[in-house]
Amino acid sequence: MSNPATIEDVARLADVSIATVSRAIHTPEKVAKTTRQRVNQAIAITGYTTNAMARSLRMGRSNMILVLAPDIADPNFSSILIGLENEARASGYGVLIGHTQNDAERGLEYLKFVSSGQAAGLVLFTGHQPFGHQALAERLPPSVAVFEPVFDSKIPYVGVDDKAGGRKAAEHLLSAGHRRIAFIGDSKTRLGQQRRRQGFDDAMNAARIAPENRLVLDGDGTIESGRLGVEQLFMRDTLPTAFMCVNDATALGVMNGLAARGYDIPREFSVIGFDDVPQATYVKPALTTIRQPRSAIGKQAMASLLTMLETPEQEPTEHLIIPDLIVRGSVSEPLSASLR
Repeated sequence: MSNPATIEDVARLADVSIATVSRAIHTPEKVAKTTRQRVNQAIAITGYTTNAMARSLRMGRSNMILVLAPDIADPNFSSILIGLENEARASGYGVLIGHTQNDAERGLEYLKFVSSGQAAGLVLFTGHQPFGHQALAERLPPSVAVFEPVFDSKIPYVGVDDKAGGRKAAEHLLSAGHRRIAFIGDSKTRLGQQRRRQGFDDAMNAARIAPENRLVLDGDGTIESGRLGVEQLFMRDTLPTAFMCVNDATALGVMNGLAARGYDIPREFSVIGFDDVPQATYVKPALTTIRQPRSAIGKQAMASLLTMLETPEQEPTEHLIIPDLIVRGSVSEPLSASLR
């Protein structure tokens, strides 16, 4: 059986130094594109691998990070994952993806990677601690939550500042002249949604908007919940001039609901979302929203987790990134103001 390829083999074939091969693998942005292509081609030809699992077996400890996600089709997931993987790879770690599909049994199965020592750390997209056998859940490795903070938990969170983003969204609607605004997506169990609602309330309080002009509806963050919110408000006959939505999926549902009734956006109703998913630019009008810096979130989350692995005594902290307002075409002044 032939010996496995080495980094020296790759360097020789690509006609570069070993240091350049290492940089091309771990920090590709620091290597010229043509050089990077030669290195990648040499890796493909030689079969050289930096497989983290194999390296873990040699070192006697795991260099794998388990990522638990309820829905890998969520448009936020892939961009955060890129940041997670790039940062892990640069430090010699690999990533295992556990797609739970919101199934507690699947989550328990993936936790066995932890109990068997195959995963050194845990990244949670789920918004809650893993369900299942208590003994496994109580022996979690260093963990960090992304995208959704873990409710009633000491697990540190790295993500967007939901409260600041919620306030930015509401202030944008207020600055356009809206004084009767609906918030779609309140929740008693999802901490991220609660924080966005708090930002909404802070902006409305600062503008001295009366409680009766704040129309707050629950929602689970789906397109259907946005459409249902529109129907509920029409049934009550208490209509806002603008909709602030807890995320872009809800906003798309609101826009669908209004369009089905023949209303023009933004002339008759304004809509703002949160996340800036790719679909936000494809709808008509394009959706004004709050952008999550997803790749940066992934990179910071992995950096925080790796720090916890190297220095377990360090107290974990929450790291929040201020989001940006992305102005497109779904917000304008209220119709009544434009008619004056």
